[in-house]
Amino acid sequence: MPPFRIVALLMLLVLPAHGESLLNPVFQDHAVLQRDAPVRLWGTAPPGVTLTVSLGAASASAKADSAGNWHVELAPFAAGGPYTLSVKTGAGASQTLSDILIGDVYLCSGQSNMAFQVSGANDAWTDIQESANDTIRLLNVPNVAKGAPQSVLPASAVWTAASPKSVPDFSAVCYFFARSLQESQHVPLGLISAPWSGANITSFMSANALHQAGGDDERLEALKLYAGDPAAGLAHWGRLIEAWWRQRLGVAPWADPASSSGWAEAPKGLGVWTGWGVPSLQDFTGHVWFRTSVALTAAQAAQKAELALGTITDEDQTWVNGRFIADTWAFVQDRTYALPADTLHEGVNDILINVQCVWKLCGLSGSPSARALRLADGTTVPLAGPWRYQQVPATVGTAPQLPWGPILGVTVAYNGMIAPLAPYGLSGVLWYQGEGNAGDPDSYAGLLKALMTGWRTAFAAPKLPFLIVQLSDFGQPPFAPENSNWARIREAQRLVAADDPNAALAVTIDIGDRMGVHFTNKQEVGRRLALAAERLIYGNKTLKPGPQPVRAELKGRIVTVTFGGINGQLAAVGAVSPIGFELCDATCRFASATIAGDTVKLSVQKGVHPTRVRYCWGAGPVCTLYDTSRLPAVPFEMAVSRH
Repeated sequence: MPPFRIVALLMLLVLPAHGESLLNPVFQDHAVLQRDAPVRLWGTAPPGVTLTVSLGAASASAKADSAGNWHVELAPFAAGGPYTLSVKTGAGASQTLSDILIGDVYLCSGQSNMAFQVSGANDAWTDIQESANDTIRLLNVPNVAKGAPQSVLPASAVWTAASPKSVPDFSAVCYFFARSLQESQHVPLGLISAPWSGANITSFMSANALHQAGGDDERLEALKLYAGDPAAGLAHWGRLIEAWWRQRLGVAPWADPASSSGWAEAPKGLGVWTGWGVPSLQDFTGHVWFRTSVALTAAQAAQKAELALGTITDEDQTWVNGRFIADTWAFVQDRTYALPADTLHEGVNDILINVQCVWKLCGLSGSPSARALRLADGTTVPLAGPWRYQQVPATVGTAPQLPWGPILGVTVAYNGMIAPLAPYGLSGVLWYQGEGNAGDPDSYAGLLKALMTGWRTAFAAPKLPFLIVQLSDFGQPPFAPENSNWARIREAQRLVAADDPNAALAVTIDIGDRMGVHFTNKQEVGRRLALAAERLIYGNKTLKPGPQPVRAELKGRIVTVTFGGINGQLAAVGAVSPIGFELCDATCRFASATIAGDTVKLSVQKGVHPTRVRYCWGAGPVCTLYDTSRLPAVPFEMAVSRH
């Protein structure tokens, strides 16, 4: 057989057969590609293979590199379709996709209020029944946490047209945004939903972005080790955690069982600590130590064993006989850990657990019968107690969170959910997150800026627009001005958006649920995001963002706050004068306010020398300033200048 025929046959053996994947899996039937921009396409093939890529009448060639990766750009398309997308190799392998639309693509990400599904929104039944729309296409990215950036999405991520079947489980904010936007922008819309409920912003940031932001290098190093060797990464993390506790406590509880002699006895059966009837634990979020012991014979201690702890929420750090065993972060999940050889010994064995709570319903909440040592011979030794506990004072601080935990970890959601999408062409990003960072509001602005820079780099779009949802009201209205981490997160979001010419803010301070963080009026969030997109992305100069502070000046006993961004006029709802303003020096006080044109005038009480003005501050404030288009004034804090 001639040599060239042998080579050709060998190539046929390694190339995909007809219809198999040459394109990256993000490209599928029914996908939407970004209009008016180079069409970026990529995939994998045997190294050195030349491919021809065609979309409609356009085509280009690409060659797979030494790792088998290829990419190509086609000239921009106007909105339209459907088109057929095909990739072929000279050896006969091919892949063909149909029903491809060209339009605007939006990536919707963040935490639970972005994950909140259409089926849970106000009057969802009607919206779902009327949702059939072949020009809105949906891609749901499943929750995937990875220690290193991934190149492909799971097979369950499938493009589909909006319909009563596909819409109910899709992000409500993302879907209602598209529905509102299409009222003015009559183009196909591709929606990629990639949120993770409860996630800290650090989980959605690339490693480079986190390095740039600073403060997480130790966790990033531990994650890097863990991604290559989980056992080495866990051991390294254990040393870091033990060093942190020693520095904060001055003792090492895992190394000294006698250190718990003054601890209180936990209720029999343990369970969620808010149900114990202990006042200091009633609404406690933070760390609680738990300790018990179990006696073993020499024969039992010599066997391989698993430590079963039952259900724990949220994060547990676990030691046995002073040896660091595990660190797991998960909601309401059973914990079972294989114990390394020589961990157990004859006689009394010490078991120590630190449980960290970041939300609610925390503790060792599983059935008491689930807590046991499971031995290799099939027998179990119950961890029947007694258990003792100690609440860690808030002044000790919060231990560093598990790097590979999907909620509070570093870069793992980015690696599993965002990296596989890049550099897919996007029109913009919808970002709804911040609740998970309320414990450390001072760092949020820097992290959000770094995330935006990192995503713009990943998607090869230096001016990629970000539409940021400001946190809504949550909690009871205050009787007096209060300090609030939620308010500080809102202020960070406002300042980041104001400082970035390619970002816009959707204010939601007036549509939240005082009794729950997951309010149901997601239609209005989507509408306000669509208005923000109209202004920022589509250049509608007639729309304004709603009242935003420009300056605050003191003259005599009056502070005048000037507003911009007004549609129509400033107006107060429910009364002639707006409420929600505060004047602050060393302390803050509510201030009487009157509207005068595009300003609000605040009366200064005797003895008060204001240096700051705040509006709509607090977790769940009452604030009534709008413009006559019914967009609310943005919550803010601003220095007062002297006229």
